[in-house]
Amino acid sequence: MSDTPAQLFELELDLPDGRLSHMPARLVGFAERFDRLHKDLRLLVDFDGLSKWSKKNYGSLLPAVEVIKDRYPLVIFHGDVGTGKTQTAEVAADLLARELKKEARLFKLSTGVRGHGMVGQMSSLINQAFQVITGEAGKSRLCFVIIDEGDSLAGSRGAAQSHHEDKVAVNTLIQKIDDLRKFDGRILVFLCTNRYAALDPAIVRRAGRIEVFNRPDENEREKLFRMDCEGLGFSDKFIKELVFLTGPNVKHKNGFTFSDIRTRLIPDALSKAYPDRKISEDDMRASAKMLAPSPSLED
Repeated sequence: MSDTPAQLFELELDLPDGRLSHMPARLVGFAERFDRLHKDLRLLVDFDGLSKWSKKNYGSLLPAVEVIKDRYPLVIFHGDVGTGKTQTAEVAADLLARELKKEARLFKLSTGVRGHGMVGQMSSLINQAFQVITGEAGKSRLCFVIIDEGDSLAGSRGAAQSHHEDKVAVNTLIQKIDDLRKFDGRILVFLCTNRYAALDPAIVRRAGRIEVFNRPDENEREKLFRMDCEGLGFSDKFIKELVFLTGPNVKHKNGFTFSDIRTRLIPDALSKAYPDRKISEDDMRASAKMLAPSPSLED
């Protein structure tokens, strides 16, 4: 029985997308990160532009350009849960599609691609997914692929707990990434993981760019609180207190992630006030002291 694309992908989206265009303003630290990533990402997808640059400036296609073209179209984002890896991949893909003025499509692989343990199923599903992706890319369209929880598909084949089916799936994924080079930059894969050390070394070696996502520092947490608590009437002094309470301390080795603050702390404080009164500083303080930051899977 063959799986439909709906079973293979959690998300399929035509780019540019209006919703994604508003996300950079909400992603604290995105602008600085994209500035670092931008040139590398563009070199991985804009082979036409790279060739034109070479011929314009040097009158020929430089050997160095051929070397760059031979890189694997794979980017690895790693860091703790809630540090913005997947959202950054989505927005980066949207910005690249806008910048290059090309029709593009975004695919986010479903966790269902792992299958149900049947012999050969995971490898077969990976093959089907990439068949859909390469078919969409055709001769001119850009395709961006996000593999979330990438360690579940690309875990080390040398790990003691790695089963035969997992090893076959990793081999298949490596083959598919290798095959993507013949598309001349029209397909780029973002592999996001919370467990970088668990990735197979052959996958890591193929990455054209590796970017680590740390938990927000003091400045980033302050920006986040000022953005999300706008209109609540909190004093500057109290914002600074929240920044301190959500950082690393004697009780917790790690500070709060972006997601910890946005999806846990603020909703918890709001629940204390809703539906009868405004959110107070005491509500926020109590939530910040009661909640623990998400554990790190990368330690």
